[in-house]
Amino acid sequence: MTAQGMRALLTDGRIVSIRRLAGSDAASVLRLHEQLPEHDRYLRFFTLGTARLAAFTARLTAADDAHRGALGAFDGAELVGVAHYDVLDDPAAAEVALVVNHAVQAGGVGTLLLEHLASLARDRGVRRFVAEVLAPNGRMTRVFVDCGLPVSVDHDGSVQHVIVQLDPDDHYLDAVTERERRADAASLRSVLCPRVVAVIGASRRDGAIGHAILRRIAEGGFGGRLFAVNPHATEIAGVPAYASVAALPEVPDLAVVCVPAAAVPGVAEDCGRRGVRALLVITAGLTGDEPVRRGLLDAVRRHGLRLVGPNCLGLDNTDPRVRLDATFSDLAAPSGPVGVATQSGGAGIALLDQLGHLGLGVSTLVSMGDKYDVSGNDLLRWWLGDDPTEVAVLYLESFGNPRKFSRLARRLAQRKPVIALRIGNTAVTQPAAASHTAAAAPPAATRDALYHQAGVIAVDTLTELVATTAVLCWQPVPGGSRVVVLSNAGAVGVLAADACASDGLSLPELSEHTRATLRELLPQHASVDNPVDTTLTSRSMSRIRAACPTTTTLHPLRVAVSSSSASKATTEPPTAAASFPPLDVRMITSPPSTVK
Repeated sequence: MTAQGMRALLTDGRIVSIRRLAGSDAASVLRLHEQLPEHDRYLRFFTLGTARLAAFTARLTAADDAHRGALGAFDGAELVGVAHYDVLDDPAAAEVALVVNHAVQAGGVGTLLLEHLASLARDRGVRRFVAEVLAPNGRMTRVFVDCGLPVSVDHDGSVQHVIVQLDPDDHYLDAVTERERRADAASLRSVLCPRVVAVIGASRRDGAIGHAILRRIAEGGFGGRLFAVNPHATEIAGVPAYASVAALPEVPDLAVVCVPAAAVPGVAEDCGRRGVRALLVITAGLTGDEPVRRGLLDAVRRHGLRLVGPNCLGLDNTDPRVRLDATFSDLAAPSGPVGVATQSGGAGIALLDQLGHLGLGVSTLVSMGDKYDVSGNDLLRWWLGDDPTEVAVLYLESFGNPRKFSRLARRLAQRKPVIALRIGNTAVTQPAAASHTAAAAPPAATRDALYHQAGVIAVDTLTELVATTAVLCWQPVPGGSRVVVLSNAGAVGVLAADACASDGLSLPELSEHTRATLRELLPQHASVDNPVDTTLTSRSMSRIRAACPTTTTLHPLRVAVSSSSASKATTEPPTAAASFPPLDVRMITSPPSTVK
């Protein structure tokens, strides 16, 4: 944990910084405790007195060591919560206590402090926290019980003795992941579902990026209010313009920043002071200029802003309630089921183009650029609760927190497919990938192992990415791995069966009952073994479709044979499935009970 602390999200999406307390925090710690309502002070200290607060504060803000630790949660410069522990005679046990500003209780401050304090103590050899909580202090007891760690509570009259085991298990990690998902989704609403948007640096010139983004938002039918910020105009492209962020008639949820790099930190500071919740920084050139980069990050942390970018294409949310297209791409993204998170704006444009040719659209697209804040992990959390997103597509050049990515991607992949485009597969291309967005690209073997562990479908080319996305959008996920292949051309059916078997699918031997049923439906010279050859009789497939149980899924496929003699199967879109092609092959997938 750095001196600046770690940014953490509250349940309402606001950002606090959690860091170790120091002597310079003594006045803030004392003020926090002195300003507690009498009831809160009694619940914390079992007394209404304040005489010993100064000595308590001095001990709390002294340099910590292996025997004790103290953390504070800061909302900007204001201390809103404190958590600390003191090791007992048993070095594996420590007494823990928390206090939170009454105005922000129930916002998740106590839970966040407990999580971080438990991690600090665990690293120092502490294995359990103990606490004494007055019975009326049910809110504090719930913080312990709901944190996800194993907790026991013994009642002794008016006092509850609480023991929290600090060794994390899957239940705890799942609880943390779910808390992070809810908080992240709340914070990203200002990014992806803003009610008020301001484009700062919107030029009157048609060819300027700021002008293009402003026009795209306006013409895309944005469902909220839109303003431009330009000191030299009162109206741009039909949108009212104001001289500064301070002059805007409403506080924007999202500010789109299209000003020169040197001006970005000042704009971020102005936005933070005005109460803006999120920034979308299109501007490039910050990462190579350390004072400018640091100035932007300092403003973001000081005011608790979410930040997309810098050096990015923008973002798009096609939800009809939002209709926010804040990009400068020439391609307007149609609405669809694909969620896209990309570090490369060019890759995002290419993907939109190819998906558009297939009639597929996006639910959300976020170009993260140099990803100072919002990352692929944030989008994975968003898609976990976003019903319009049915397939998640990733173009990632680096992983800020690989362990968290693995857990989030695995959780999302259990609900909806996650596809990733692999890049930097060779020693030649890895430096190029890293320099593109100043990202630290992981070794290819590490990345591939991460994808495999998380259940991510990894592909190597944009063509594969689009084809795989199309398959998963057009066809339902099979109920199992058992497959029966039906074809009206025997050789094509064999190729499809080979492709299925080579990818680990099971082609079960058909029972005599199933073969007898097929003989009744098909011509005499048809083959009723798996793969089934129905011959080129036009009515055969229709008869089989009518005879299939409702739990069975028929997937129309087209099979192409490459020069390497490997077969590749890709799905036809729904419109092509209405009329059977001259060579028609179908895979039947079903639960085991329906293939007899």
